[in-house]
Amino acid sequence: MLVVGWQERVDLPLLGLTNLKAKIDTGARTSALHATDIVTFERDGVPWVRFHTRFDDDLHDTDVESPIHDQREIKNTSGIPETRIVIRTRFRISDRLWKIDLSLTERTEMKFRMIVGRTALRGHSILVNPAKRNLTAPKPAAAIVGRRKNS
Repeated sequence: MLVVGWQERVDLPLLGLTNLKAKIDTGARTSALHATDIVTFERDGVPWVRFHTRFDDDLHDTDVESPIHDQREIKNTSGIPETRIVIRTRFRISDRLWKIDLSLTERTEMKFRMIVGRTALRGHSILVNPAKRNLTAPKPAAAIVGRRKNS
């Protein structure tokens, strides 16, 4: 069982996005990623999407392309359904890696540019501790050295 906090650093390696601050939100069914300038196109007869994404630290301000997995009606934070493009990509938290579906939506006004919903967590032996955050982040070397017992 992997215990995670309500906020964690995650990677989306196929999209070239690493160390993203994400909210682990079991109240949300579908995971969401901040996206602007969303443009759909075809590549070799397959529907693709190109979008711009930006994160709070501005280190992850980039354009991304991905095949479109689906389009779904997803309720926004106000409970209003909206049609969103959904991509399927690899997701990493701690040392675990698996596929998840991500809906693309404008999250500029939200504190977290990525939400990891319960569907992404289901079946992966994840326990969310809502009182903690960043439980999967690597510990600084000084903190590890400071814990050594003297012989």
